[in-house]
Amino acid sequence: MPTNERIFKPVMDKIMEVFRPGAIVLQCGADSLTGNDRLGCFNLTLKGHAERVRYTKSFNVPTLVLGGGGYTIRNVARCWAYETSVLLDTELPDEIPYNDYFEYYAPDYKLHLTPEQRENMNTEASLESVRVDLLTQLMSLKGAPSVQMSEVPPDFELIKEDANAEKERRSTRENREGDGMNDGGAGDDRRSGRGRTKDGKGERRDHEAELAG
Repeated sequence: MPTNERIFKPVMDKIMEVFRPGAIVLQCGADSLTGNDRLGCFNLTLKGHAERVRYTKSFNVPTLVLGGGGYTIRNVARCWAYETSVLLDTELPDEIPYNDYFEYYAPDYKLHLTPEQRENMNTEASLESVRVDLLTQLMSLKGAPSVQMSEVPPDFELIKEDANAEKERRSTRENREGDGMNDGGAGDDRRSGRGRTKDGKGERRDHEAELAG
């Protein structure tokens, strides 16, 4: 089974299920292609590379497709031309038409690349381990780690300024409410009733000095 079927598709299925994105940004780096790229350790054909694009497109979610890495320019151009055709559901001939850079595509002047004869160093066990690890991590997420669009919160400094302003307003209000307190006036008398004299025999009467002012 191709790696595309074994890892990419089930992982993408789980990603879409868990994250439930409203849009996708897909970066199509081309340094994994066959054809002596400087990374030199991958051997993907254009069709294999573009199958990831085709599968992502099949989710019918708005998608922004970007370029990316790639150090063999003629193959990067081949890749992005072909993947543009995949996105547009348009067939391209394998023969590259004559253009100002035609000689760059020598010696075969073809769109598609022929993979090199290399041993696949990915073992069945290693691929399965990667697949299981990725799916396990995705399953541990409790719902989509995102929220719906909402008002952008204000800058922290603005929040702090608002809090200080509110604190100052509260302090001013309390000071105003406390004006005239503890100045010896009648309003400072907090007694609930007439009360009794110290010995308990008579009725306490207000001294005129208490009510002065």
